[in-house]
Amino acid sequence: MRITDRLSAMTMHATARFTVRYGADLRFAGRDLPRPRQRRDRTRHGVVTSYEYGEPGAPALVHLHGGAWLMRYPQMDDWWCRYVAATAGVRVVNVDFRTGPYVAYPVAQHQAHDVAEAVAAEGPVAVGGFSSGGGLAASVCLQARDLGSFAPRLQVLGVPALDLASDLPAGSGMISPSLRALVRRVYFPDPATRSDPYASPVLAPDLSGLPPAVVMTAERDTLRRDGDTYAARLREAGVDVVHDVTPGVDHYFLTEDPARARRTMAMVADHVRRRLTA
Repeated sequence: MRITDRLSAMTMHATARFTVRYGADLRFAGRDLPRPRQRRDRTRHGVVTSYEYGEPGAPALVHLHGGAWLMRYPQMDDWWCRYVAATAGVRVVNVDFRTGPYVAYPVAQHQAHDVAEAVAAEGPVAVGGFSSGGGLAASVCLQARDLGSFAPRLQVLGVPALDLASDLPAGSGMISPSLRALVRRVYFPDPATRSDPYASPVLAPDLSGLPPAVVMTAERDTLRRDGDTYAARLREAGVDVVHDVTPGVDHYFLTEDPARARRTMAMVADHVRRRLTA
């Protein structure tokens, strides 16, 4: 790893709590919930801490935060975890998986799966995430299917990063080619692994047998191709898919139109509630 790449990734990692503010205006519900409880689960790569919102023992959404596999800051999605717990009436487990530059693929993928498996042993579970976390959620579902470890009832993929083997399409979106290149060099340093299904779920040869999906993409997002393609391939494989495209927005798709965000978030919470409490 280049020293400049390591320093850049370390800076992103260390400053995430000060620089990530995209959810500040999206705290529509759950403000009155108490501080999340901590849980610790053993994984193939050590013990992982997660933060639980909602009633203990309730059906759970395992949530995986974004940050390009370089930011380790699950609190960036506190607003979302509170919203889903309060609106859907479920438990939300926000996972503090490890990220680059301190680990590389497949550590986060394995940790995310192993925590979700532990949560699934307690009751019905869904898996979701935003951006790189959406890619992790899709990876978890593929791992669970292939290992026969548990059966998620739903996957929630928000503006997911699902193809680390391909270059980004041309454009001036928030997710830039330079960021993609940094992520590849730091967290996916071995080019041969970037097309692995658990690294790039959209490249998996077979998507049958996966749980129903809510896939959210944004019209101007350079990652839109990933989500659009995955939604289409899931449908072709016989998977029940809700594909929602927010018009006119970039990667932070919920921040540019609060009225649309309320509808999108309510739609997701309703699907989570129905799938987990059916």
